[in-house]
Parts: sequence; C-alpha cells; structure tokens
Amino acid sequence: MGLLSLLINNPTAFVLLAFPLLYSIIFHELAHGLVASWFGDDTAKNAGRLSLNPLDHLDPLGTLMLFLVGFGWAKPVPVDYYSLKKSRFGLIAVSLAGCVTNILLAIIAIFLLQFQFINANSVFLTVLTTVARINIILGAFNLIPIPPLDGSKVLMALLPEEAQMNLAKIEPYGMFIIIFMLFTGMMYPLINFMQNIIYSFISVLFR
Repeated sequence: MGLLSLLINNPTAFVLLAFPLLYSIIFHELAHGLVASWFGDDTAKNAGRLSLNPLDHLDPLGTLMLFLVGFGWAKPVPVDYYSLKKSRFGLIAVSLAGCVTNILLAIIAIFLLQFQFINANSVFLTVLTTVARINIILGAFNLIPIPPLDGSKVLMALLPEEAQMNLAKIEPYGMFIIIFMLFTGMMYPLINFMQNIIYSFISVLFR
C-alpha cells in the first residue's frame, strides 16, 4: 500500500506514520552532525542543526518524495571534513552514521513487531511494517556510492588521493545522475542490492 493511498484508506495509520517517517530522515541528518561533532567538527552545531526541531531540517521536495516514492531526504547537515580527527576513519564514521541510524530504527520497528499484542493490531502492524521498510530503503539508497550520497563519502575515504579527486569532480552533477537513474529505473537494482545486504544482516538478529 502506497503512503498516499494509505492516507485515503487508513488515515489513522497515515497520521501515526507521518511522525516517525519524518523523523527517520531528520535522525539521519542529525546522526551525521553528532558524529562529526564527536570527531571535532562543530559546523553542524554552530549552524543550529543539532536540533530535533523539524523546521531546522526538513526539505520540502525531499519530504514530498518520501511520501510519493518511499524515500526522501532532509536538508544535508553541513560538515567540514577537513576538520575531522582521524580524517579517513572520521569520514567513514560520519558518512555511515545516517545509514546506521536508519537501520537501527528499522530494527526497533521489527523488534516491536515480535510482540503479539502489537502484531495483532492492524494499525500498529501497518505503521511499524512501513517504518521498517522505509528506513531500510533510506539506508540502502544512501549507501549507494554515487556523490553526494553517503556511500560515495565512504568510498572516497578508502580511495587513494588521486581517485578521491576524480570522484569529487562528479559531485556537482551527482543529483542529475541520481535523478536520471531513478527515472530510467537504473537506480532500483542498486537499491535492491543494498537492501538485500541490510535484510541479511537484520535476519541474523531475529533468528
């Protein structure tokens, strides 16, 4: 059931779902800022982005995409990667923070679904199943190594300096590449591949 059709068919579930979904993309960006702060970069903190106020984070188009196609984005948290301590490890940690947060939110939702009294309630079942699914999609999408997605920063940290510079040259065109791949369907096999990795990891936890 699509999120917009859920609004028509089950408005109670949609209202209950809207809050955790919006905070899924907010927590994603907040995690980047917090981990960057731990590694010595206070850019996000100084910009007022270490906040739970949704007005500080939400991007109108990213929010619309979240409810239209199942994944979206908040305004990126500013990070000065040159200020990070242990630069390569710091870059990997900051970049993975958002994806790990989405995976943890999915795990929490799946854990709650293990309780029979929750699973037996159709509204809770719909909400938690959708929260888990959307957060796995968000984590999978952001792990793809195409700039400016988080996976590209992880890849950059692992590459030699010359290759890093070549990858950085792609970033100004990254969103055009991503949009093109989404509209042509080329992105979905990559998302599915990353999802399968995440599902495999989560399945180990709930054996």
